[in-house]
Amino acid sequence: MPIRPVRPVPPHRRSPLGARLKTVSLMVVCLSGLLSPTAVAAAPPGPGTDVALQRRLDDLVVTPGGPPGAIAVLRDGDGQRVLAAGVADLITRRAPSPQDHMRIASTAKAFSGAVALSLVDRHALRLDDTLGARLPRLPRAWARVTLRQLLNHTSGLPDYTRDAEFLRIVTADPRHRFDSRRLLDYVADEPLRFRPGSRYLYSNSDNIAVALMAEAVTRTPYEHLLEQLVYRPLDLRHTSLPQGYRMPKPYLHGYDVTPPSPTEDVSEILSASGVWASGGIVSTPDDMTRFVRGYAGGALYGRGVVREQRRWIAGASEPAGPGRNAVGLGIFRYTTRCGVVLGHTGNFPGYTQLIAATPDGRRSLTFSVNSQINQDLAPRLLRQLRSVQEDFVCAVLRGRR
Repeated sequence: MPIRPVRPVPPHRRSPLGARLKTVSLMVVCLSGLLSPTAVAAAPPGPGTDVALQRRLDDLVVTPGGPPGAIAVLRDGDGQRVLAAGVADLITRRAPSPQDHMRIASTAKAFSGAVALSLVDRHALRLDDTLGARLPRLPRAWARVTLRQLLNHTSGLPDYTRDAEFLRIVTADPRHRFDSRRLLDYVADEPLRFRPGSRYLYSNSDNIAVALMAEAVTRTPYEHLLEQLVYRPLDLRHTSLPQGYRMPKPYLHGYDVTPPSPTEDVSEILSASGVWASGGIVSTPDDMTRFVRGYAGGALYGRGVVREQRRWIAGASEPAGPGRNAVGLGIFRYTTRCGVVLGHTGNFPGYTQLIAATPDGRRSLTFSVNSQINQDLAPRLLRQLRSVQEDFVCAVLRGRR
């Protein structure tokens, strides 16, 4: 089914320079770091009661250096449970809500996967389509990279978020408005990091290229493709891909928590235009729950495309999700002590995300905290977070107890 062309459419404050420099370092870590699977000690099997889960969530937010707040939405068939701890806003002290907007970080890569695979299902794209055929303006050295390799991060594309000029611009002006469709220009003079398909390397450039391929074959802006192929089919009413730095209200405030420095609100410190299809989407826990149930459950395309999406290879999301990680096309498999869920993780200054669901989409978990937690910034806290996430996954897989 062809897509018709559519017209585009504070608690403690530091000096601006100090905040900018710190934010840039955080952005490099969260957007450009290579992450390999990390072992985590599983919490001993225990009751999956809401009381026990709430205790684990409470412990996470009171841990030194932990996030100010956390919220988890668990779906079990037609029932939903919401557990929250800490605060969404350090000034008002209100609790996190499923209707709070938040930066979804690299879970936005699942949305670009949803767009691309929906177009594959409609025969507008093929998984073996190459950058050379669909985006001939890109470097000839990248021409053999396929859509499949972009979606499972085996393309070898250099990561534009590591480029010195890109980082210089963000350092000078964190709210700089980039031309999102020209982000790959920052690394256009660089060769591939390896032969396409020969290894896994998480790169933000991959999902920029995926969105550009989708635009090229449909002559439709990526933002409108999201609306037509993802938001409407899954009834996502509070999800958007902005270009600026403002957050819609109400929102889960994101914080830089780096003791002994004072906690800083970084919710609106960076422009989303610099991450675009790789991590710029804003959504809510409610919408993300609807999204992951449909996406992981294969509701957006046919069985043949689902089979291709679930051809797993070794590779971890960024940050690593609970249990053992493997990568498919725009999705990760998390094998926990209680079973398997499919989804994606992400982190961005002020936010760390996990969305996961069973392969049939009936049971799901959306788990959000309002600080950035990853292997480079807080390895011990990441181990704790993954352990808590695994307990919540177990609760979802076992059902209400």
